[in-house]
Amino acid sequence: MSFMCSKLYIAAFEGRTEDVIRLLITGSGHTHTTTAATNGRSSLAATPNVPTSFSGIHHPGRPSCSTREVTAERSTLLHIAAGQGHCDLIADLCLRDSALLCSANSSLDTPLHAAARSGHADAVDAIVRLARYSGVEEDTLRETILGGRNGDGDTALHLAARHGHGEAVDALIRLAPELAADVNGAAVSPLYLAVMSGSARAVEAIVGYDGASAAGPMSQNALHAAVLQRSELVSLLLGWRPALATETDRNQSSPLHFASSDGDCSIIEEILTHAPHSAYMQDSDGLSALHAAALMGNRPAVKSLLQFCPATADIRDNHGRSFLHAASLRGHSSIVSHVIKNLVLEHLLNKQDRTGNTALHLAVKAGEYNVVSKLLSSGKVQVHIMNNAGHTPSDLIENSSAFSSMVRLAVNLYVYGALFRPQRQDHIKEWAGQDIVKWRVAASKNLAIVSTLVATVAFSAAFNVPGSYGSDGKANLNGNPMYNAFLVLDAAAVTTAVVATILLLVHGRASRPHRIWFGFILSIHFLWLSVLSMMLGFFTAIAATSDKKPTLTAMSRLIYQGVYILIVLLTCLIMPGSLRGVLSFVFGRQQHLKRRLNRQYPFVVICAFNTLLFIVINTVALAAIEITSDVA
Repeated sequence: MSFMCSKLYIAAFEGRTEDVIRLLITGSGHTHTTTAATNGRSSLAATPNVPTSFSGIHHPGRPSCSTREVTAERSTLLHIAAGQGHCDLIADLCLRDSALLCSANSSLDTPLHAAARSGHADAVDAIVRLARYSGVEEDTLRETILGGRNGDGDTALHLAARHGHGEAVDALIRLAPELAADVNGAAVSPLYLAVMSGSARAVEAIVGYDGASAAGPMSQNALHAAVLQRSELVSLLLGWRPALATETDRNQSSPLHFASSDGDCSIIEEILTHAPHSAYMQDSDGLSALHAAALMGNRPAVKSLLQFCPATADIRDNHGRSFLHAASLRGHSSIVSHVIKNLVLEHLLNKQDRTGNTALHLAVKAGEYNVVSKLLSSGKVQVHIMNNAGHTPSDLIENSSAFSSMVRLAVNLYVYGALFRPQRQDHIKEWAGQDIVKWRVAASKNLAIVSTLVATVAFSAAFNVPGSYGSDGKANLNGNPMYNAFLVLDAAAVTTAVVATILLLVHGRASRPHRIWFGFILSIHFLWLSVLSMMLGFFTAIAATSDKKPTLTAMSRLIYQGVYILIVLLTCLIMPGSLRGVLSFVFGRQQHLKRRLNRQYPFVVICAFNTLLFIVINTVALAAIEITSDVA
């Protein structure tokens, strides 16, 4: 077996039948190194997907090229012609050497594989027709050529389906429909591969054969793949074999599980129309399609499933959890809202799983504040239920790993009167979900840098006053109300920034441990006051030096809106619940609950109180900007 010369390769690749015949007869590609050879190499370099290693190969002493010459992958001339769809060349080669029809390259691909992979339906027809014309027996034709398998166990139909060549698939099914029943070395059927390619024509051609296989990897069928593709493919498959909707994969998941997790309601409804009982099927974890939709937060999918099969709401998984438990654990508040508003589903709100946890237990344990808030605000959830370990939802706050999550949950549960389990108070351990001490130390250093910068800027502004100085060394704007306001605000900025710096760096290290937090929180308030004073001082300085009322008004509006947006964002960030809830928590009368919270979560009350103080300070600051704007 010899390697193919470059000119023969190029001629076959480009479909130049006359040149291929000439080379096979005269062998000019081997003996001539004239302009023709040079042109051959140029053509090779310009041809895509052709290995340049063949250019310049010379076989001295041979009178002509041969049909048995191969490429580096052991592909013959017929492989090349079939892969490019050159039917005239295919016919000529087959008539010269019919043995090429059954030749296989290093991947065990036959010429029919090459034609199918490239999607040349006419080449597929030509190869089969020529095989019959050459006297190949029908059994041999179906087993060796049409049914021949490459190194991966793929038939030509597998390759055509994998690449979505609908015409080639149609041609192969017409020639040998039984190929649709074969699976390759990975136990995957042509139909599954056609679905994955997204070719509706290929799928339609295969399902025209009743005996076609729908097998896929991991025991899936073609419908499992189709539900994640297009509804058109789903319709074709269900119209062909509705039983696909009730077949499961290795994890016992049905196609409806797949569709529900994806959330396409049109596909879900079509599957339920053909196989309504598939909604009751459970996977190896006991999860139904409704569970899958709830876990992904697909509210429209949940509504569709409940509309078709409302009784599926009572299906429980292997842990005894309903779809509401699943949604609560994942924090999908939209699913929880749907359950709360539906009278038929209300009984799920307080239903316990096998460990005694309600949806509220799981939401608190997962730190899903939005779900907890919706459950509590519904007024339909019992907050005193204990699980099998004797824990109420409030007891599970200790599982929170983040400080903000812990505070939000504690405040919200307190507002709705959630109880802790009865226990000796001296056995209570303080919350240790986050290393607050390390966080405070790092935050103190960063905030000290900010306060120092504010003090420096404010101090410099006192000696670079607006309007500059006169020849007598006094400020030109001395006596101007806005200038006087600037001096007051600048002095306030310097003072509060210096106090914040001292509290952060000096007081924090010299104080006793129980006073450190008081100084840290106080320093934050002073730092924020210094920032507000500096911003307001900037505005008064502009007002003192400007004589254009429209410009000043626009400036005041801009500063006011900027400060307002900043305050709202910061308030939303630190607010542990609604304003009403925080007020109820700080000034509430449930002292026994507050004492219990203080013992395990000592920072909750402090955080809530300082949030209110922050709101008061900022309200005053916004009012000051309004007053200053009116005066100016």
